[in-house]
Amino acid sequence: MGGKQGKAIKLGPRFERAFLFAAEKHAGQVRKASTTPYIAHLMGVASLALEYGGDEDIAIAALLHDVVEDCGGAEMLKEVKRRFGSRVAKIVEGCTDSYVVPKLPWRERKDTYLRHLKSADAETRLVSAADKLNNVRSILSDYREVGELIWERFNGGREGTLWYYRALLEEFQRGAPSRLIREFELVVRELEAKARNGTSGASSRGK
Repeated sequence: MGGKQGKAIKLGPRFERAFLFAAEKHAGQVRKASTTPYIAHLMGVASLALEYGGDEDIAIAALLHDVVEDCGGAEMLKEVKRRFGSRVAKIVEGCTDSYVVPKLPWRERKDTYLRHLKSADAETRLVSAADKLNNVRSILSDYREVGELIWERFNGGREGTLWYYRALLEEFQRGAPSRLIREFELVVRELEAKARNGTSGASSRGK
C-alpha cells in the first residue's frame, strides 16, 4: 500500500478512545533499553500506517498492535473486539506473536509469525510492516550511537536479529510493491551494511 491521494482520512472519537486505551494499558512500559515511553512506538506505527494508506480502523489497530501480546493475552483480544470492532481485532490478532507469559522461545515465536504472515491479509501486513519499519529505524539509530553493543539488547542477538529482519523483508516483498516496503528495504540494508562493517560513529570514538 502507498499513501492515498484525494480524500483525507478522518480520525474521530474512536481513534481518540483507542489512543487513551493504549496509553492506559501500556502505562509504565518503555522501549527496549531506554526510558522512552512505549506509547511513542505505538504512535510511530500508527503514523506510518496512516502515511502509507491506512484508514481509521487500521490506525487504531496500529495503536493497539501490541496490547494483546503485552497486556493480557486472549482476554485482551476479546476486549479489543468489544471496544473497537472485529476488523480492528483481526488486525491486532494478526500482529500478535504470543498470548502467554512467559513467552515461548524467541526463534519459535518468530518462525511462527513469519509463517502466519504468508497468509495474512493486506491490512494486517500493512500494520506489521509499519511496526517492523519503526522498530528497525530505532535499531539503526541506536546502532549509530552504541555500535555492536546494541545486539546485547535482543533475545536473538546479532545474527538472529539480522536474520529476522531479512526474513521479514523477503516475506513483505512477496506482496505487491509499495513505498512502505521499499523504505523498509532501505533501512534493513543499511543496518546490514553497518553490522557487516562492524563500525559506527560511536564505536569509532571508542565507546
